[in-house]
Amino acid sequence: MERTLIIIKPDALQRGLVGEVTSRFEKKGLKLVANKMVKLSDEVLNEHYAHLADKPFFPGIKKFMMSAPVIIQVWEGAQCVETVRTLCGVTNARKAAAGTVRGDLAISMQSNIVHASDSKETAEKEVKRFFKKEELFKWDMMAEEYLYAEGEA
Repeated sequence: MERTLIIIKPDALQRGLVGEVTSRFEKKGLKLVANKMVKLSDEVLNEHYAHLADKPFFPGIKKFMMSAPVIIQVWEGAQCVETVRTLCGVTNARKAAAGTVRGDLAISMQSNIVHASDSKETAEKEVKRFFKKEELFKWDMMAEEYLYAEGEA
């Protein structure tokens, strides 16, 4: 099973969309294995967005991401990274397809509701950046097998 990281951004929290965003991943059958609310620091953002550090818009991203708390989640499932990226839609909210998180809920390139890991390798690094091993939970496979068995009866 793959895991991926989601950051529900300040705009989503301020607009009361955390449940809506989380619900979309749950409805797709992904499993939430970690969840916490944090206020991101300058140091963490410098590391997380290091690939954007030389861009002129980087200070604005940091200011926005530090403007309010965020929710950081780890999701698990088959082809989880690709599935989450598809559910989120493209980064530019104005170009995101209807039916995606960004297409339905986001209002701009910066205020685009979520950050989602862009690859399996990035997801592994990002999960380790934000969560200790003991903060990640495993689903009881017996309970999951029972759930699906009941649904098929």
